[in-house]
Amino acid sequence: MKISGIPILLVFVIIFAFEGGGAMASDMIKIFDAASGQVMEVKKIQKSDAEWRKMLTPEQYRVTRQKDTEPAFTGKCSLPPQGESGVYQCVCCGTDLFRYENKFESGTGWPSFWEPVSELNVRSQADDSFGVRREEILCARCGAHLGHVFNDGPQPTGKRYCINAIALKFAQSGQLFKMERATFGAGCFWGVEESFRKLKGVVSARVGYEGGDFKYPTYEEVCSGKTGHTEVVEVEYDPEQVSYEKLLDEFWKIHDPGIRHKTQYKSVIFYHNARQEAAARKSKEQLENGGKERKAIVTEILPAKEFHPAEEYHQRYLEKNNLKSCPGE
Repeated sequence: MKISGIPILLVFVIIFAFEGGGAMASDMIKIFDAASGQVMEVKKIQKSDAEWRKMLTPEQYRVTRQKDTEPAFTGKCSLPPQGESGVYQCVCCGTDLFRYENKFESGTGWPSFWEPVSELNVRSQADDSFGVRREEILCARCGAHLGHVFNDGPQPTGKRYCINAIALKFAQSGQLFKMERATFGAGCFWGVEESFRKLKGVVSARVGYEGGDFKYPTYEEVCSGKTGHTEVVEVEYDPEQVSYEKLLDEFWKIHDPGIRHKTQYKSVIFYHNARQEAAARKSKEQLENGGKERKAIVTEILPAKEFHPAEEYHQRYLEKNNLKSCPGE
C-alpha cells in the first residue's frame, strides 16, 4: 500500500522518527567547553517558568527569559584582573559564551564581542519586534535571551555581538567554572528526580540506571532484577550555588537509608571523584552517630559506573503526569 507514491511502511518509520524514536536524541546538544578545549555532548536545560523565577534575580529573569533589554550603560560586565583572561558564561546554565579577549568597546552601552567561544554555544533567530528585523542571540543550551548580533563590528569577523551584561557571569582562566555531576539512588527515581530538580543550583536532573554490567538495559530488564542496575538520578549542578554536601542532605532527607531494598531500589551514592567519596562517607558516619543510639545505615557508597539514561517517558515523569509523588507512596 502506498500514500501518494510513498510506501506505507516508510510513512510509519518517518512518523516514529520525528514523534517518538528521535525524542531522546533531540534532548542532547553538543557544546564547546573552554576549560578542556573539547566539544561535549550534554543535556539541554529545560525548566518551568516557576523554576527559572526561583533561581534567577527578577532582573536576570526579565532579560533572559522574557527577552527584555537592560538600559544602556547600566550593566556591570565584570573584568578580569590585569594580565588575566577568562570567559563570560550564561548566567542561567553556565555555558561558555564569549572570551574576554574578544570583547571590545563599541560605545553602545552594552558589552560587545566580535565572536562567541564557539558557534555551537549560541544560536540565532530572526527578531521582528519593534518593526525592525534583527538577529537575536540565545544560549544554545538553555535558550536564554542574550542580546543581538549586528554586522558593524571589527575584523576579523565584522560582527558585533551586543549582549546584556546581566545575562553573563565571568570565570577567570585557570579557574573556569565547570558544572559537576552527582549520582544518587534512593528508591523510585521519579520522586528522587523531582526533589533534586527543584533545588537551587541544580542545572539538570535525569533518571537512569547504574551499577550493573548489562549493556543498554531497559526499564523492564532492570525491574526483573537480572541486570544488577539501580534506578538512579544523575544531577548536574553549579557548585557556586549548591554544594555537594547540600545535595547529600537532600539525599538523606527524601528516603529512609535504614531500609534495605532489592537492587533496583537500593540506597546508593555513586561518587565521581575522591572529594565526593570523602564527603559521602563523612556524611553517612555523621548520620549514623547523630542520635542517642547508633543508626544502621544500609546506603552503599560506590565509584560511579556507566550511566544509562532511562527511556524518555520516565524523564520528569511526575511533572508530565501531574503527580505529587510516586504511586504507592
